[in-house]
Amino acid sequence: MDIFLTNTATRKKELFAPLNPDDVRMYVCGPTVYDRAHLGNARPVIVFDVLYRLLRHVYGEGHVTYVRNFTDVDDKINARAAESGRTIGEITAETTQWFLDDMGAVGALEPDHMPRATQYIPQMVAMIGDLIAKGHAYAAEGHVLFSVDSYAEYGRLSGRSVDDMIAGARVEVAPYKRHPMDFVLWKPSSDDQPGWESPWGRGRPGWHIECSAMAFELLGESFDIHGGGNDLMFPHHENEIAQSCCAHPGGGFAKVWLHNEMLQVEGKKMSKSLGNFFTVRDLLDQGVPGEVIRFVMLSTHYRKPMDWTEQKAKEASRTLLKWRKLVQDVVAAPMPAPAVLETLCDDLNTAGAIAAMHELASQGALPELKASAQMLGLLGDDMGDWVERPGQLLDAWSQRLTQARELAMQTKDFAELDRLKATLVDVGVSVQMSKEGVVLAAGPEVDLAKLEDLT
Repeated sequence: MDIFLTNTATRKKELFAPLNPDDVRMYVCGPTVYDRAHLGNARPVIVFDVLYRLLRHVYGEGHVTYVRNFTDVDDKINARAAESGRTIGEITAETTQWFLDDMGAVGALEPDHMPRATQYIPQMVAMIGDLIAKGHAYAAEGHVLFSVDSYAEYGRLSGRSVDDMIAGARVEVAPYKRHPMDFVLWKPSSDDQPGWESPWGRGRPGWHIECSAMAFELLGESFDIHGGGNDLMFPHHENEIAQSCCAHPGGGFAKVWLHNEMLQVEGKKMSKSLGNFFTVRDLLDQGVPGEVIRFVMLSTHYRKPMDWTEQKAKEASRTLLKWRKLVQDVVAAPMPAPAVLETLCDDLNTAGAIAAMHELASQGALPELKASAQMLGLLGDDMGDWVERPGQLLDAWSQRLTQARELAMQTKDFAELDRLKATLVDVGVSVQMSKEGVVLAAGPEVDLAKLEDLT
């Protein structure tokens, strides 16, 4: 089955032809681990998780290698350690596990390799030394910088000229730079900062060299796909290409570049100042299931801006509840429906795949619906716990209301019973009482988090 992907490097949708069909290789830039992953961080994880699943389906599980790194040496981490009084190791270990837990909650498979930058410092030092030897980098005042002038193709990925980059970017001015766009490969560390010995003194790597060194060690000088958010296209990915192609001129680094668009919240850029900034854990703690987060993300094509809204989350919840009820006793088909696979193979069109799954549901093609949904990481047994929560909560509340009703009948004081009923109605639960007993039903707008918090 042919897969077509829009290659940022060529600005075209192209037939994906792996360098080696028996060893398909993909690298995706991972998080800097100093805090919880915000909702925007989850989008590339979910997008490339679906691509990983598709590649494994087409080429075989044992023939795809997926690498996603952790940046665990960074000035943001240093600052967090200084302000919290905790060690850098404690912070990065905790936040790395947070990230894995939260991404697991939204149904993401773990990549084959999850390298941490601090595990590859010797490889970075070796690559930097090689770039200096080849005339592509220079040491100055304890720093090592990449010489942008030495790489004629610089700017090709982002489609910018060097002059445009200088005019449009906040370029760090430093007296030791030969060119304004030269970027740091190595920088000195003070006694209170993490550092490693190198030919240029005790220091630590710049951000860009990390991914180049780890990608080379785990995937080689040429591999198939490099992905990430489009905010990384410049300067991070541009710099990766420059240093990797100069260090390994016989290789091509990444053949296909994929970039997902950014995320908005209720039509606005997510921002703490606007009060619409939240982490994946915030949503989970508010009662939004990970499966619902995933469904909303996949309802928009990865190359389009994705707008998170409460209404979309509610609609996703209703759809998933309906589908789970339809397929609960159904054995999944051996293969996803052809229409779903064909749509996914057309530039990872997850929105189109979901539309095709709606059609399967309406046609009663339930084994195909289940197999197709699981291809996208939906309707799996490991993601369905949230479906039982409303029933469990309502059972507990039904018992509570029954007891309150019995007490009210005895005392003729119905104030507490009325308060409980009104409280449930306010969070979207319908309440019916008759001689037969209490019947509660969770409406489509029910707020499970508030229902759990009620006392």
